[in-house]
Amino acid sequence: MANLHLRMWGLMGVLFAIIYAVVVVVGNTMGITNFYFYLIFSFGLMFVQFLVGPKIVEWSMKVKYVDRDQFPKLYAMVEDQARAANIPMPRVCVSQVNIPNAFAFGRGRKDGRVCVTRALMDLLTDEELKAVIGHEVAHLRNRDVLTITLLSVIPMIMYRMAWHFIFYGGGRRDNNGPNGLVLGLIAFAFYFVTNLLVLYASRIREYYADRGAVEFGNRPEALASALYKLVYGSARMDKASLKQAEGFKAFFVNDPSAAMSEIRELSQLDLDRSGTIDQDELALLRNKSIRVDSKDRMLEAMSTHPNMLKRIKHLSEL
Repeated sequence: MANLHLRMWGLMGVLFAIIYAVVVVVGNTMGITNFYFYLIFSFGLMFVQFLVGPKIVEWSMKVKYVDRDQFPKLYAMVEDQARAANIPMPRVCVSQVNIPNAFAFGRGRKDGRVCVTRALMDLLTDEELKAVIGHEVAHLRNRDVLTITLLSVIPMIMYRMAWHFIFYGGGRRDNNGPNGLVLGLIAFAFYFVTNLLVLYASRIREYYADRGAVEFGNRPEALASALYKLVYGSARMDKASLKQAEGFKAFFVNDPSAAMSEIRELSQLDLDRSGTIDQDELALLRNKSIRVDSKDRMLEAMSTHPNMLKRIKHLSEL
């Protein structure tokens, strides 16, 4: 846990150091007034996104809020995990999207919502479903929606500055300063790097949430088995169904679009071919070194979620 904390704080330090460096460079080159316009515009856009985001998720993911009478078992699971996390009871909802998954959204702990799809409830056992809900409740406890939203504004600023410099030149010119195209290319390089760093932050948050689910009383093998089933469930989906939720996969427990590439690695875990990962299989993984090939490492670097084999390996060590 200390290692995760260290990586997360170090990453945030790097991201905000980049912003500080850009303030100095841009302030000297194009005039601080123009820079603040882009800074304020980006934070304003982020604030609007933060306010209307839950409504967009509700509409796009076909979310329906439910109460205890409609889904007593699901409601009790969310209630139990929220109590274990010591956060206010989130609103409970069910999505009609045909992808087995779950997600948490909202503006904060007091506005938290936990949503599962019907396909997920059909796929998992009660213990596995509760572990997945624990993962989502951990996201709410850790304020992950707010954290990633704040970090995401940094590559957004870099992108808008790159666009401005490349196409509009960028303010004050003199013979000693770099021209707009050069500054634009530098800003675009910063955009690419900071976007990768934000994706890395998102992957760290997933490890945090997995640990949180275990802290709330769920067995590691229950969550591991649920993740294993989610990969296979997502791999069976047609491309049209996966595309329906493409813009929201960062919210999900796993990345459905990566499922096909993860099947090959995960097949080695289910030794008895039962379709689940039990305690003994997870214990064997704990003492085994895993190798992820260069292609999968590249895919992970561009993803909001960790490589699934590495993630289940992490669960085996809890």
